[in-house]
This record gives sequence, C-alpha cells and structure tokens, in this order.
Amino acid sequence: MSLLVVGLSHRTAPVSLLERASLTVDAKVKLLHDTLAAEPAAEGTVLATCNRIELYADVDKFHAGVAELSTLLAQHSGVGLDELTPYLYVHYEDRAVHHLFSVACGLDSMVVGEGQILGQIKDALATGQEQHTAGRLLNDLFQQALRVGKRAHSETGIDRAGQSLVTFGLEQLAGGTGAAEVGAWAAGKRALVIGAGSMSSLAAATLARAGVAEIAVANRTPARAERLVEILTQPGAGTRVAARAVEMVAVGDEMAKADIVVSCTGATGLVLTGNDVETALRARGDANGDTNGDTNGDTEQSPMYLLDLAMPRDIDAAVHRIPGARLVDIESLAAASADAPMASDVDQVRDLVSDEVAAFGAAQRAATITPTVVALRAMAADVVAGEIARLDGRLPGLDAKQRAEITQTVRRVVDKLLHAPTVRVKELAGEPGGAGYADALRTLFDLDPGTVASVSRADLNDGDVKNRGRV
Repeated sequence: MSLLVVGLSHRTAPVSLLERASLTVDAKVKLLHDTLAAEPAAEGTVLATCNRIELYADVDKFHAGVAELSTLLAQHSGVGLDELTPYLYVHYEDRAVHHLFSVACGLDSMVVGEGQILGQIKDALATGQEQHTAGRLLNDLFQQALRVGKRAHSETGIDRAGQSLVTFGLEQLAGGTGAAEVGAWAAGKRALVIGAGSMSSLAAATLARAGVAEIAVANRTPARAERLVEILTQPGAGTRVAARAVEMVAVGDEMAKADIVVSCTGATGLVLTGNDVETALRARGDANGDTNGDTNGDTEQSPMYLLDLAMPRDIDAAVHRIPGARLVDIESLAAASADAPMASDVDQVRDLVSDEVAAFGAAQRAATITPTVVALRAMAADVVAGEIARLDGRLPGLDAKQRAEITQTVRRVVDKLLHAPTVRVKELAGEPGGAGYADALRTLFDLDPGTVASVSRADLNDGDVKNRGRV
C-alpha cells in the first residue's frame, strides 16, 4: 500500500472555485466512508480548510487511486469532474509526505508561517480516527506532521515570515503591518463577531488583545457564543473588553452599532448581503445625525470594517462596492499575500522538512519488515517447541529442572542465531529499496505467506494502533 493525496488549494484554483468546492461536515464524513468503500483505498482522511481541500488515502494502485479519489472529490464537492480536474494536484509516496509536512509548517499557506493550519491538521486526524477511516499509516503520518509543524515554529523563525489569516486580515483593514498599528486602529472600537468556531474565536481574542472596547458574539448555537464570551471575559484573560452574546436575529441591529464585523461560519449561503450592510450603514448614519440616511452624507463617519474569513464566503462580494464599507475577504487576502516578503527562516524550515521526510520514509520502510521478522521468530519458536517435544519422547526420564535447562539453552542458541540478521535486516529495510529484504527473508526461510499476512492484519486492526496518539 502507498500514500496518495489528491487536492486543490489557493495555489492551484481560483477562490471562486474553492468556495463552490467547500465541504460540509456531513459531506466530509460521507467522503471518508466512500473512500474506504472504493476498491483502491484502505485508509482515508480529508484536510479541508478555507483555502484547501485534500483527500489522503493509502492505496494499492496509483492510477486507479487517482481516478477514484478525483471522482469522489468532485462528487462530494458538487463541482463537476471536468471542471475540477484542471485544478487538482496529485502527490504520491514521499512527495505526499513532503507536501503534508510543508503544509503543517505553514510553507504552503496563503500567509507563510501561519500556525492555524496545525489545528486544522489535528481536526482532520481526529475526524479520521472518530470515523475509523485512519489506520496505521495515516495516524503515523498526521501525528508526525503535527510534530514537524511544532518543531518548525519552536526551532526556527518561520513565525516571522507571516501570521495567521486573522492577524493578516486585521492588518489589511488597519492599513498597518504590525500589532502596534492594529492596536492603534482597533482601540475603543466596537466589534461584532459572527460565528464561534476556532477561527471566529481567534478573531475575537485578537481583537480583545488589540484593545477594542466591546465585542458582541452571534452564533446559531447560543451556548457556544456564551462560552466564547466567558473565555474573553474570564479573570486572567489579559483584556478589559466588554463582551456579550447576542441572537443571530439581532445581527442587523448589532451591525448598526459596530465599527468592525468579523464573520466565519459554516453556512453554505451568504450570512450578510449587500442590502444588510447598506441598511446597517444607513442606521449608523441616522445615529450620527445624518438625517438623509445617505452613507456618503456624514463625511466624519468612520467606515464599517468587515473581515470575512469563511469559505464559502459569508459576506456578499458586492460589499466591496458599497461606499462607507471596507471589506477584506479570502480573495483579497490571497491577492495581498502574494507579494508578502518571505523570511530567510523559510529555507531552514525547508531543510527541516526534507530531513523529516527522509526519517519518516526510513521508519515506514523499516516497519514493513516487522511482520516478516515476527513470523520468522514464530516459526523458530515452533521449531524449538517441536524439538523439545521430540526430546521428551526420547528421554522421558528428564526431571523438570533438566528439561527447563535444555529448553532455555535451545532458545538462547536460536535467539543468538537470529539476533544479528534480524537487527541488520531492519536497518537495511529503512534504506531505499529496503522492502526487498523482507522478500528475501520469506524466501530463505520458506515462511508461510499467510502467517506474515496475519501478522500484518493484526497490526492494522489493533485498536491501540488505530487510535494511538488520539488528540
């Protein structure tokens, strides 16, 4: 079996297509189960973020795997295969490992070095574990990707190369390039955050630290909004923000009071239309004494700043053309980040990724020899047991102590004879082309292929293996 990834991202596809191809939670679960039902795949998990959709699978046939995974992505995303195919990329075996490790380090992000991707990789692994579609290979791969990503952030300066999408988006709204500029812009403003997921929570916390005076949180599940408010206002949070939860039906009224609106929900349609924003702007104008209700009438009125971090978009793109509104969305973030400078630390992270890919490949190749070694030792144990039984028949007068000493001696001889070759074959198996050593062992010792296969199945089906490292 071999690792295969088929996907599309902001690097290969226009944002408009990514929006249409986004997957709901139910669609991701159905995609995973359909992947395992497909003939070429034995494991699968999906990494879906605001700017990428990638399907990872352990397949036994490359071409059939690519065809099947591409078809499944098209089927569950709702985008026709003919339209989707030109934007898909395919990575196989070591290249697939290299790709995920690069993604985990933030090298493939819209904003280089952003750390939000680590949480999304963790979620992708957790979903595969919960659905029992991630087996030994994908568990090992995603666990190692998380470790590699953490190494990159702790051992290099990749964080200086970029920021999270939230921070970058707020910088774009503020017209600055650092925390000081964002803080000066945000100080004293009122904010409305729509959604209470990880990205919305990060936005709310970032705004609170930046010095906004008030945050209203709206979410379709009120309890989640209330929980986010508790987090923002709890002692030790390090902020003095006044936060409150509001109903989704009150969003229109809250917008009229807000200077900053951040939206990131899982909705499949628009959360805020152009008419919604225009109505809120007119209400703001009326509150500020613009009796004509003309958003251009009050020249002193500050603009309404809107940040849309959702995919598909929450806020109508028509808002870009509304006077008095300043919208930053995924598409404008992509354009702005294209010219962002990359820190010299990126080269160091690339070297780290290359080293980790080589180590992971060696470990995986070495692991392929294990079932054969286990089968060899099992065969040796059977030989010892058979010879001891034969000895009992020929020398029935042996007492228990003598029998135990002879048995132990025979076992020590067998263990010593097998020790050096099994240790060496594990070392050799870690090298490129090392899989051939397992074949050589099976041939030399005439091992039963069924025994080796049963060891492999036991390893793959072991509940501790399948769920080890659950996060």
